[in-house]
Amino acid sequence: MARQERAIRTRRAILEAAGAVFDEHGYTTTTIAMVLERAEVTKGALYFHFSSKESLAQAVLDEQVPFGAVPSQACKLQEIIDMTFVVGMRLLSNSLLRGSVRLAVDQAVPSGIDFAEPFRQWAGRLTELMEEARAQGELLPTVRPRDTVELLVGAFTGIQLMSRALTGRADLAERLSVLWTHMLPSIAVPGLLPALDSGADRGARILAGADTPVAT
Repeated sequence: MARQERAIRTRRAILEAAGAVFDEHGYTTTTIAMVLERAEVTKGALYFHFSSKESLAQAVLDEQVPFGAVPSQACKLQEIIDMTFVVGMRLLSNSLLRGSVRLAVDQAVPSGIDFAEPFRQWAGRLTELMEEARAQGELLPTVRPRDTVELLVGAFTGIQLMSRALTGRADLAERLSVLWTHMLPSIAVPGLLPALDSGADRGARILAGADTPVAT
């Protein structure tokens, strides 16, 4: 059991180091040696968990969606809003998430790496919630959940890239608040709008209550 726990910790340390290096340097410039130095592990330890730089990059990409876990809400549209703000907050400090996001938009990532998988996972998870929102009467009848979700995922991707370029993502929460201010009237039934919280500090307030059970 102790050996298994040590292996889990080592794998996590490697992933976090790789995320930081991929975020800082991109896929092409990143080397295994750079990850080893950052993680402070041996080459043997790294290759025990990951067979190549490609497999390491894929593992970093696959870690992205769990960072969107938030407390379950009775209002599923609020839960979707919360996920965007929590990811936005975690992008400020979590190197693994930042590395995953960087890889997902890095045009130099080789074709053998499925950099589209996080987009599919996000679309799948958010569509489930959007379908629940529709079943609960939260959405306008004209809303098509999958189309709306793909618009949201694309908009979030572009907004965080713009925020990263201009302010190092310091203004990402404010930009997300503006996004929702424009999107919600075209999604939610009018009676629900006053109850929806899309304030720029929403993510910080959710994470401040991080001991609340979250949906998985």
